[in-house]
Amino acid sequence: MAETLVISETATREQRYTELLPQLRAMVESERDLTANLANLAAALRQTFGFFWVGFYLVKDDQLVLGPFQGPIACTRINFGKGVCGTAWKEKRTVLVPDVDAFPGHIACSSLSRSEIVVPGFRNGEVALVLDVDSDQLNDFNSTDQMHLEKLMRLIETFL
Repeated sequence: MAETLVISETATREQRYTELLPQLRAMVESERDLTANLANLAAALRQTFGFFWVGFYLVKDDQLVLGPFQGPIACTRINFGKGVCGTAWKEKRTVLVPDVDAFPGHIACSSLSRSEIVVPGFRNGEVALVLDVDSDQLNDFNSTDQMHLEKLMRLIETFL
């Protein structure tokens, strides 16, 4: 596995995803440990895009439990249907929030978070984990992020 990412500093967000995803695929194909892969994926996303917080919550019993992440300390457990992460789990779909203060029931792990996208990952048709990405900028995520982060989660599903 390469320990450095090769991403053009002048690339658009779309181009950075296009450059990043094949490198992430190569990284996870050479390592089968879930924790190691999730840790490196979170680090790669934060390093490439400068997001405020990137991490994973894993479904354990009836809660989402904090997994590997990059950024400030975070909420440890999230209940089914609560906040953006719990909503993505309950509804089994990506939830994109342009302004977290306008999202009913938003769980503020950090008051610096302004927008968020949460993408579920599935095992046997059920949500097994979610990718949570926060920005300290309003309206920082769009359909480009959604499309590519969903591709990333399909990759993760191959080793769940």
